[in-house]
Amino acid sequence: MTVHFIGAGPGAPDLITLRAQALIARCPICLYAGALVPAAVLEHCPSGAELIDSQHLDLDAIVAVCAEAHADGRDVARLQSGDLSIYSAVAEQARRLDALGIPWDMTPGVSAYAASAAALGRELTVPEVAQTVILTRHSARASKLPAGEQLAGLAAHGATLVIHLGAQAIAEICATLTAHYGPDCPAAVVAHASRPEQQIIRGSLATLAAATTAAGIRRSATIIVGPALGAEGFADSHLYSAARQSAPGGVAGPE
Repeated sequence: MTVHFIGAGPGAPDLITLRAQALIARCPICLYAGALVPAAVLEHCPSGAELIDSQHLDLDAIVAVCAEAHADGRDVARLQSGDLSIYSAVAEQARRLDALGIPWDMTPGVSAYAASAAALGRELTVPEVAQTVILTRHSARASKLPAGEQLAGLAAHGATLVIHLGAQAIAEICATLTAHYGPDCPAAVVAHASRPEQQIIRGSLATLAAATTAAGIRRSATIIVGPALGAEGFADSHLYSAARQSAPGGVAGPE
């Protein structure tokens, strides 16, 4: 028996991996975050599967479901939104499962920030403009940010900055970032990325807060800020350059 933690993607039901689909299709129990995982993803479950919505369960109850399944020898597909590597609460669940001797594994998914970048039609790393992406979140109504990870300190790097769970504090966030990026820095908000109800707000740090508030966006949104969003006339990357093509060994090696 194994608990399969599965990244169910940002919302579009077809933005899951083939591995995720196969695992869901063979697990007799599906434990899913109902507020975030679209019902269409559950259509991959086998006929007769036990479907358990975890949105109103606490950690103890979630682990209890897994422990009961373990005792019965039944695999569990544990569906969580986005990708498991960030803000998924997998670490605390896995710690409990380890203590109980229950096997588990992880299948990655598409993160909301990746879906947001796709919706904007932008690469977050642009040659000689931005080569670093910082992923963070707003600290209100959630676990405290560790020392040294406050927004102003991260903004000082000038990298592409992606902020999760911050739409309700957009004015405060824009004010903090303006001191480091300037009021004209390109910025965007993508709400419900990849879903039919997706909303995109583009602008600058000077205009983004008012536009986001006017659109009524307060949750399920990603804020992206940085020069890469508006980059034009930038240098071509070395990856496909003629100089690299003619160099000894050509373009062999990872991209």
